[in-house]
Amino acid sequence: MYKQIAANKRNTVLIMIGFILLISLFGCLFAYTANDWKISLYVLVLASIYALVQYFLSSFLAVAMTGAREIQKQDHRRLYNIIENLVITTGLPMPKVYIIDDPAPNAFAAGRDPKHSLVAVTTGLLDIMDDKELTAVMAHELSHIKNYDIRLAMVTFSLVCVIGFISDIGTRLLFRASVLDDDDVSPIGVVALIITSILAPFVAAMAQLALSRQREYLADASAAKITRYPEGMIAALKKLDTHSRPMRRQNGATEALFINNPMKKGFINNLFSTHPSIEKRIERLEHGKKLF
Repeated sequence: MYKQIAANKRNTVLIMIGFILLISLFGCLFAYTANDWKISLYVLVLASIYALVQYFLSSFLAVAMTGAREIQKQDHRRLYNIIENLVITTGLPMPKVYIIDDPAPNAFAAGRDPKHSLVAVTTGLLDIMDDKELTAVMAHELSHIKNYDIRLAMVTFSLVCVIGFISDIGTRLLFRASVLDDDDVSPIGVVALIITSILAPFVAAMAQLALSRQREYLADASAAKITRYPEGMIAALKKLDTHSRPMRRQNGATEALFINNPMKKGFINNLFSTHPSIEKRIERLEHGKKLF
């Protein structure tokens, strides 16, 4: 477990370096296309500021996008007591607790580190889970916090947003070049920019997908280890599968944060889902029962 935490911290740094290099490539292409190398510096500075803002405000953005509302202990004692007990067990600081008014059963954790973290659950999840199953789900979410993969998820979330932002700039630059028919615009740069603008968001999404699937497996196993009751996590996953439905407020940017895919099901969505199938997650837990 400690190796995985160290790996998550290391991957966070590597992903940030990779995205900075990718953004620098965009900046160079912008500069080459417009024949103005100052543009590359502007792009790097703006993208860095944008990434930092996204990183520090990512939890706020996740809450805003999902419509979650913060609660106190008196608002939902059952949920709060379960989280408090798990916090004592894991040695984590108490996260902020949110509820999302949505019949779709789901939950997520967010934040840049354990001291700046939150957990959120839907009303649908609270309705269908018994105490043991709800404890397993909350242990899963707290595992994301304990394993530091919330930071990894937030960094990936922030930088995927940056890539989308930069791609949009590239599209506008291409439109401007086509309208103005400027002789200073490099045709080679235009072609390269078109290719990069198409591929970069795809590459960023694939990176997010691969990281998210692994973090769900790890959180399932961690939850079973924390509770010493893998059957609770297995039962919770089965209920999530049985009662699964799209959430009212869907957003691709927050998809990876949830315990279950909140998007509408379909072949394409399943193919590019940030979540492994419930069947595979249950299978892994069944095989690992003796280890918990």
